[in-house]
Amino acid sequence: MKVKLNWATRITIFRILLIIPFVSFMLKINDPVLSETARTAMRYVSILLFLIMAISDSVDGYLARRKNQITKLGAFLDPIADKLLITSACLLLASQRGQVENFLLPPTVVVLIIGKDLFLLIGFVIVYLITSRIHIAPVFIGKLATTLQLSMVAGILIGPEASTILTGWIWFLRILWWSAAGTAILVTLIYIRDGSRYIEAYEQNLANKNENLE
Repeated sequence: MKVKLNWATRITIFRILLIIPFVSFMLKINDPVLSETARTAMRYVSILLFLIMAISDSVDGYLARRKNQITKLGAFLDPIADKLLITSACLLLASQRGQVENFLLPPTVVVLIIGKDLFLLIGFVIVYLITSRIHIAPVFIGKLATTLQLSMVAGILIGPEASTILTGWIWFLRILWWSAAGTAILVTLIYIRDGSRYIEAYEQNLANKNENLE
């Protein structure tokens, strides 16, 4: 059976595929074999790829809503694309090979952001095992967390240039990355609450059906 993909889903898949070259270029921004000019060029290409992926995140959502092309596949792939991009970017920016000089992302921030995604993945599996249903219910604070995380990554990538214009750029970034970490914790708590309520409602509904059968 041939699956026909709409444009919104195609853009999401394209965004996922772009993560591969993004990671490849990021791994070269501190390569000692390359000249300083070449390393800077690698960072600029990484910035370009990241901006394309960040913009495409808004475009695919807009197309899905505007053209009524919201599908289960698209609803599943879109958050996966965001998580893969943010996870790879955070790990790179906190590492020696992928860090932007003088703008190393604190490991604690990385642990909180990635830990949130791992925790939600486990919760998603638990809900599916109990209810046999795929339950994806985005919340506003989740969108805010993603926006803060994408802004944080972009802010770090352009840090060397931005700091020459704004002397307080590093302080702005510190506020941004701790805000991103804080919202990650808040999102986790909200999804725990919502997931628990969903399971309770499912079990209550199941119990009511069993009573009616009796």
